Amino acid sequence: MLDYHIHEYPNGIRLLHKQVLHTKIAHCGFLLDIGSRDEAPHQQGLAHFWEHMAFKGTEKRKSFHILNRLETVGGELNAYTTKEKICFYAALLSTHFERAFELLTDLTFNSVFPGREVEKERGVILEEMSMYQDAPEDAIIDDFDTVVFGEHPLGVNILGTRESVSRFQTADFHAFLQEQMRTDRLVFSSVSNLPFEAVKKLADKFLAPLPAKLGPRTRRPVGSYQRKMQVETRPITQAHCLVGGPAYSLNDPRRIPFFMLNNILGGPGMNSRLNLAVREKYGLVYTIDSTYSPYTDTGLFGIYFGTEGKQLNRTVGLVQKELKLLREKELTTNQLHIAKHQLMGQLAMSEESNGGLMQLLGKSTLDLGRVEPLSEIFSKIEKVSATELREMANEVLTEEHLSVLQYVPEGK
Repeated sequence: MLDYHIHEYPNGIRLLHKQVLHTKIAHCGFLLDIGSRDEAPHQQGLAHFWEHMAFKGTEKRKSFHILNRLETVGGELNAYTTKEKICFYAALLSTHFERAFELLTDLTFNSVFPGREVEKERGVILEEMSMYQDAPEDAIIDDFDTVVFGEHPLGVNILGTRESVSRFQTADFHAFLQEQMRTDRLVFSSVSNLPFEAVKKLADKFLAPLPAKLGPRTRRPVGSYQRKMQVETRPITQAHCLVGGPAYSLNDPRRIPFFMLNNILGGPGMNSRLNLAVREKYGLVYTIDSTYSPYTDTGLFGIYFGTEGKQLNRTVGLVQKELKLLREKELTTNQLHIAKHQLMGQLAMSEESNGGLMQLLGKSTLDLGRVEPLSEIFSKIEKVSATELREMANEVLTEEHLSVLQYVPEGK
């Protein structure tokens, strides 16, 4: 169903392209298998800082020219950093595809990290930290990573710390790229109405000449996990709570079944069990959801909600009740049927977004070495049994396994 092309160059860079005839917009970008978990302790926040600095100057462009290169033709240029990935991407009319391809190549491989720009962007990132700290619904998610993973890089905030960000200089960025950049661990992915031959012709021009940088790249394994209970008092009006713990990795065959279990419990559907039991029945929350983030060697499951301080214990009790139901009572045949088709529908709709599809091609290739077609994923979903879901609930969703982080209002 994906029907995409892939071509690997001698330097290890892979080109991925899917032609979609009914669109005039091209989505493209570099996805690099580098993230905040690849930082040494003295580099905390450097990957994210690099993502910012890539827009601040290359060997042939100043920041102004980078920012205007696509904006002047109505395009968009952006980037993001996660625990395991950095992505530089663009969207614009496909008639200007070459302009985006060349610019993305330039800022990914030729950034110079001018000292004056480092100083300015340092202030921007420190303000970004303050913004997140002022939003408890965001801050608690970052802090919960530390609760679960401790001092492991997966437990460190992607933004780093104020101390680490305040230290970085131009040489630190060059050293990090020298240590981490591997041409066989990055891909260029695109989705547009252009034929593969036209995209490959440009890739031959921009990607093929890049020097190979190959070799092993090791990541520090995740250590043992110990459940924690942590309550923090903050100057807020609402209590915030996150309950969760480690889950299955990207390569674990239980990944897709667990996505289904998470979807049933607190996925994006308004009919999720947590939404029905806590918001719809009692009106105790505005937002309550559960998330599952698989990494290459582990995963993270979490339930988040915010509620009045006086309703915190009651809401926690309702959440625990829903977890207990999943552990003790198997889904009926009809419930399982609905859960499967709901997840399949959501996955199919996600592929309707060409920007999301472009990133899916790249992430799957880096993480799994291939892109799973929907038909294959649907086949795996169809094979999931109620017994399997209950077994996973008894492994991951037990009180003994789940850590808790709470922000409570001062004086409450």
